[in-house]
Amino acid sequence: MDSAHLASSLHVVSVFAVDGRGGNPATIGLDAERLSTADLQDIARRAGHECGFVLPPPAGSASQIALRFFVPKHEMEMCGHATIGALWLLHSLGRWPVDGDRVEIATLSGAVTGRITGAGTPQVRIAISQPRGQISALPDPAGDARRIAEALGIAPSELATTPIVNASTSRVKTLVPLRSADAVHALRPDFARIEALCADIGSTGLYPYAAVDLERRTFEARQFPKASGYPEDAATGIAASALAFGLLEHGLVTASEAPISIFQGRAMGQLSRIEVTFLPAAAGCWITGDVVEAT
Repeated sequence: MDSAHLASSLHVVSVFAVDGRGGNPATIGLDAERLSTADLQDIARRAGHECGFVLPPPAGSASQIALRFFVPKHEMEMCGHATIGALWLLHSLGRWPVDGDRVEIATLSGAVTGRITGAGTPQVRIAISQPRGQISALPDPAGDARRIAEALGIAPSELATTPIVNASTSRVKTLVPLRSADAVHALRPDFARIEALCADIGSTGLYPYAAVDLERRTFEARQFPKASGYPEDAATGIAASALAFGLLEHGLVTASEAPISIFQGRAMGQLSRIEVTFLPAAAGCWITGDVVEAT
């Protein structure tokens, strides 16, 4: 692809913003079928954050578009905020891919549904679906908890009594409950330890969290990925959806359709708000949040 076309096809958005600020940046590449896998990986390496690339759907697929996702070090099966950002961008450019409010998206993790509300208005919102979360115990719960506390730079006493578990809707995240939001903000992670630990416990990242207001279903969290090429995420939709099902598993929320608000990125100065809403009978969930053009 020539450099002029490449420049015009790349856009940077910030997803899960709060009051027009913060959020997690994603570079979105349109018409990416003209790029090789090496090109896509190089764009992500240069961007230094997650990238999502819009492609035609596979032959015979029921999907209307396909998305591929890259971080600086590798390709990912799914990226929640890049999916929301890509759909928001397509709508803002007048390229919403279907005549309707729902679009089917092919990803390496499987089909994802996108939903738009408020189309054509300043209140436009994009939501994406995730399947019901799967929860599993750690290989060595007591020993792994000690290692996780060490990797996060905290005393074991800062861990809450809720079990640490692996949870997944698209990728496995390790949900680490802490006693307070202050403890979440004060973490001193050892990133080399986190990478080795995640490899041992079958996780793609640690997701420490704490309840802020259980009645209002509000939580604070941080995400430390295993090996993405950057140390921390300002917002992680896939981890937030996994957290929602972990909270449900442990009785901290009910299966009502009231939104769960997860704030992330505060310690990075990039405050983000992710909203997760269960489908009926918690058969899956929707992830949504505000999107703005990155400045």
